[in-house]
Amino acid sequence: MTMFATTPDAYRLPAEWEPHAATWIAWPKNPADWPGKFHPIGWVFGEIVRKLAPYEKVRILVDDAAWEAKARRALAKVGVEDHRVRFYHIPTDRGWTRDMLPAFTVRKESPRAQAVRFGFNGWAKYPNHTLDMHVSGKVAEALKIPAVEATHAGRQVVLEGGGIDCNGKGVMLTTEECFLDPVTQVRNPGMNAKDYEQVFRELLGIEQVIWLNKGIAGDDTHGHVDDLCRFVNASTVVLCRENDPADENYRILEENRERLQGLKLISGGTLEVIDLPMPEPLYFDGVRVPASYANFYIANGTVLMPTFNDARDRVALGILSECFPDRAVVGIHAVDLVWGFGTLHCLTHEQPATSS
Repeated sequence: MTMFATTPDAYRLPAEWEPHAATWIAWPKNPADWPGKFHPIGWVFGEIVRKLAPYEKVRILVDDAAWEAKARRALAKVGVEDHRVRFYHIPTDRGWTRDMLPAFTVRKESPRAQAVRFGFNGWAKYPNHTLDMHVSGKVAEALKIPAVEATHAGRQVVLEGGGIDCNGKGVMLTTEECFLDPVTQVRNPGMNAKDYEQVFRELLGIEQVIWLNKGIAGDDTHGHVDDLCRFVNASTVVLCRENDPADENYRILEENRERLQGLKLISGGTLEVIDLPMPEPLYFDGVRVPASYANFYIANGTVLMPTFNDARDRVALGILSECFPDRAVVGIHAVDLVWGFGTLHCLTHEQPATSS
C-alpha cells in the first residue's frame, strides 16, 4: 500500500456509484469470443440494456448502420425504447468496453471533465485489438471532451479499466499480478510499482494504492481486480471468499484478505471488508471460466450482478442489496456470457454525469 498527496485542482476518477450521464457498451459481433455459445449473447446484451435503460441512457458502439439495425431489432424485441439508447458507429474488434474506453475523470473543483487515453494491447496476449486500441480517442472525440494521453517516460501507458477499482476519494484497488508480474510486464516493460503510482496520481487523482496479490482462476486478463474485490462505498469493499480449501482460489483469496485486514485509509478510518461468496467452479469444454459475483456493475438506480444458476446466487444478491440499499440489485444470467472470460463489469463502462 502506498499513500501520496495530489494537488487540490487535479482531476480525479469518480466512484462507479456517483451519478452517470450514460453507460457504454459495444454490441457483440465476434463469435470467437463465445465459441459455440454466440447465439444467445445478443439476448443477454438485450437484457442488460433493458435493465439499465429505465435509469440512464445507454450508448452503444456498433461498426456501421447494418449492425445498428441488427441491434435495434434485438432491443425492440425485449422492449427497449429507442429514446433510451444512442448508437455510435465506431468499429471494434471485440466488445469489452471496460478495458478499451477512456477513463473519464472530473476536475475536483469544477464540473470540467476529460478523457484519459490509456493504451490497449489486447491484454498483452490477443492480436485482434487494432480497432479496439483506437476506440478511446474516438469516443472522446464523439463526446467533444478534451483528452489526455497517458504516458510515462515518453511512452504510452497500457491500462485496462478492469484492472483498477476506485472509491472516488483517492483510493485505488489493483493487483500485482495485473501490473507487476513478469508475465504481464509486456503491458508496460520496465515500469515498477512507483512508476504506476505516479501515473495513477497524476492522471486519476489517486492518493493511496492498495496492492492485492493475484486474481482468480480462469481470468485470462492476468489478475483484473474487478473479478475479486470491489469498493461498495468510500470505506468498504466486498472481497470474494472461497470456502473450499481444495479449490485453487482458496489460497489466492485468503492471501488478499490478509492484505486488507486492519488496513488504514487516507481518511483515517479502517477499511471494512465484507465477504462475497464465490459460485461453484464453472467449466465449459474442460476450461475453467472466471465466474464471480464481484463482476457486478453499479448504475444510477440499479446494480446488475451476474448469476450462474447457483444456490449462492441468492446469497450474493442479498449481500449486494444490503450494500446498495438505494438501488435495485438484479441478477443477469451469465452462464453463457462468462464463456467469453468476462461478464457485466467487463462489458460496461460508466460515463460520469459531469462529462456531458
